[in-house]
Amino acid sequence: MPWLLQFCAARAAFATMFTAWSAVLPLLQTDWQMSAWQAGMVQSAYHVGFLISLFAVGFLSDRHGARRIYLLSSGAAAVSGLLFALFADGFTSAMLLYGLTGLCSGGSYTPGLAIVAQQERLRQGRAFGYYLAAASLGYAIGLLIASAMIPLAGWRGALVVMACCPLAGMTLGWRALREVPNIVHAAPDGHGTRSRLLEVVRNKPAMLSIWGYTFHAWELLGLWAWLPAFLTAAAITGGTAGTQATSLGATLTALTYLAAMVGSVFGGSLSDRFGRTAITLLMSVASLACSFSFGWMIGLPMFLLVGVAVFYNLTGVADSSIHSTTLTELVDPRCLGAAYSLRSVLGFGAGAIAPWLFGLVLDWGRVGAALPDHVVWGLAWSTLGLGGLLGPLAIWRLRRMPEAAKLAGGKR
Repeated sequence: MPWLLQFCAARAAFATMFTAWSAVLPLLQTDWQMSAWQAGMVQSAYHVGFLISLFAVGFLSDRHGARRIYLLSSGAAAVSGLLFALFADGFTSAMLLYGLTGLCSGGSYTPGLAIVAQQERLRQGRAFGYYLAAASLGYAIGLLIASAMIPLAGWRGALVVMACCPLAGMTLGWRALREVPNIVHAAPDGHGTRSRLLEVVRNKPAMLSIWGYTFHAWELLGLWAWLPAFLTAAAITGGTAGTQATSLGATLTALTYLAAMVGSVFGGSLSDRFGRTAITLLMSVASLACSFSFGWMIGLPMFLLVGVAVFYNLTGVADSSIHSTTLTELVDPRCLGAAYSLRSVLGFGAGAIAPWLFGLVLDWGRVGAALPDHVVWGLAWSTLGLGGLLGPLAIWRLRRMPEAAKLAGGKR
């Protein structure tokens, strides 16, 4: 357990850069004269880079061992974060450099999941919950850093301080893995990358789990990209000035990520006790209700809005650890890296489109249709619900399959 806590601390340090763009987005939209779709495109560039990284490191982990790939990619993540913080100076450079940051950041995710699965054979749901909760902690830390630094050193200073966190993650990860073996699962002759991928694709229960995760990622990554900007807009509506509103939006969003930490552990632990698909369905339906209603609430008092945001983030992330655990129970360990790679491409591909589409709807509602603010935000948030609707359907189909008896010791 001590190694897991240290490993989770490293994950939290790497995760700070995930929220770097969303934390400063309201200020840079003004400073760089960006439209909402351009702002969403920068976040999408990170997700595209991240999914490419995850696809590659998943197969590399199968071939060379998760520990080795994790350690090698840690240095790249640290360097790329500093490049983005120091040299982004407009839409194009931000998109390219933040995309590079995403490209170098996958090594702390997919190989990390494989290492947790390797080391924590019992109660994997809870172990995955801790690891994914650490990411939520990192998101919160990044936003709190931005909230504190923006009034003192502006958005550039905030980004530089946030970019120093992956350096700490690299050190913590190395220390946590000193006694962890680098295990390579041997594959039969002729069972290479393509064969492993085909084996996953032909595994219908595993593919249903992957599709469930894909539509979950659409909703969750869109939420994480736009929540700080939404709470900033709500603060401005309530009379708070621009820079102060951005700082307040980042702080309040950070509080919702702390709630998401509870959601990750809570969801994983509940799935160990009551079944993977049952808890996934419960949490996904609850988060969908938030997606279709949240944007319409922008005129409500801030404490009510933050309360809903806490519940939204908690339920939205609660099934993340369950999806990861479900896949380990449905896939041969020799193909787990390939399964995570395919899932990452589909999930983060969907998550790359969601923020951009959200921004397009915002631009259309404000400029093209000149709709009231609550209608514009309501329609934008509803795009996340529409994309997420198919997730519970995939999990329901999985629940009805005989192979679901493998999940959580027969609890489905």
